[in-house]
Amino acid sequence: MKKLKERWGITSNIQVIFIFIVFAINGSFAAWVANPITNFIGIDKATTSGFIYWPLRILLIFPIYQITLPIVGFLFGQFKFFWNFERKFLSRIGLGFLFKSEK
Repeated sequence: MKKLKERWGITSNIQVIFIFIVFAINGSFAAWVANPITNFIGIDKATTSGFIYWPLRILLIFPIYQITLPIVGFLFGQFKFFWNFERKFLSRIGLGFLFKSEK
């Protein structure tokens, strides 16, 4: 756990625990939020081919996850960590232009 704390730039074990909890809660939350959205746009697991349903659902979950991660992190007092995590992650996938105005 020492290497993880050094890599993430955090100091306490409780922060590591909170970060893991936030990742777990947010993953479940994003999947839960995606369900009514897929129903609203008419994509249903029972009537849509799995080859169409699952890729669309994953594509929907991804932005929900990215948006809600700093929010859930804030609720656990870890906003700074997750905001930096989001900026780094989105920059790596080519969306760094979203944060160019920040210094």
